[in-house]
Amino acid sequence: MKAVVARGYGGVEVLEVADVPVPLPGPGQIQVRIAAAGLSPADLRVVSGAFKEAVPLEFPHVLGSDFAGTVTAVGPAVERFSPGDEIFGLGQARAAAGMASLVSTPPSFTTGTVAEYAVFDADTPALALRPAGLSAEHAASLPIAALTALPLLRAGAFTLGMKALVIGAAGGVGGAVVPLLAAQGVHVIATALPADEGYVRGLGASETIDYRSADVAAETLSRHPGGIDALINLALPGPALPAVARVVRPGGRLLNIAFPAPAPATGFETVYTNARPGDLEEVAALVLKGVLPSTATRRYPLAEAVRAYRDLEHTHVRGKLLVTG
Repeated sequence: MKAVVARGYGGVEVLEVADVPVPLPGPGQIQVRIAAAGLSPADLRVVSGAFKEAVPLEFPHVLGSDFAGTVTAVGPAVERFSPGDEIFGLGQARAAAGMASLVSTPPSFTTGTVAEYAVFDADTPALALRPAGLSAEHAASLPIAALTALPLLRAGAFTLGMKALVIGAAGGVGGAVVPLLAAQGVHVIATALPADEGYVRGLGASETIDYRSADVAAETLSRHPGGIDALINLALPGPALPAVARVVRPGGRLLNIAFPAPAPATGFETVYTNARPGDLEEVAALVLKGVLPSTATRRYPLAEAVRAYRDLEHTHVRGKLLVTG
């Protein structure tokens, strides 16, 4: 089968579309024909070697976590899924076993989703049946974004009328965070380029700030002199955050998902992608209710998936990039 593989540690230059053996399911596993895979910056960070100590890869390494597809075979002792089931979700490389419990319990492992076929451990809340009203492409854009957004909203305990500044609102996770906040009646101030203003307002943002032409903290305080209730950082590296934290009123929340994380002394709480039982089913229901729109903005065939990763790394990305089968 065809798959996007890394031949060693490095940047996009180590990636290629190659022929690799079709993975077969073992006990407790399922094989899936991948219809669409959502790309994540984390795919490239792992290949870069930034997490080499915690995630020692074996090469060739097949990339990809988010997916939607069709179950094609099941291993012994699998009762949850059957061949022909349409499913979606995410998995991590088995090399990431040390961090996998942060994502779901039991952990969710995969052979890599930017491929024609992938194998997953079946018994995990990070996989779910895809309802008929949710397209495969829409589903593939959701798992990491939505399973990061839900823990953020839980940590923030957001309620009607609160004000939140979302830094990096036009990115993949922002595509879930902004509409979920708006659905709870939160007044969302989003950082975005002028070209992305219509996009983030369509997600539910009430205001936007052009982060390239304005000091985000100063502009926020000029509009809201009493401060706001929460800062949600989806993009800035940790050292840049203390300067922005002054926008939050005393007792407000400082939430972060970006790497590298800020030091605990800054007051920021770093929130990780996490799947609780029923979370993906809730995500699918929110899509069917019209709360979570599709954020897939660019699509690439598998043969051009290396170009997709190059675009992810080197161009301004709005929403999610997908590789389709």
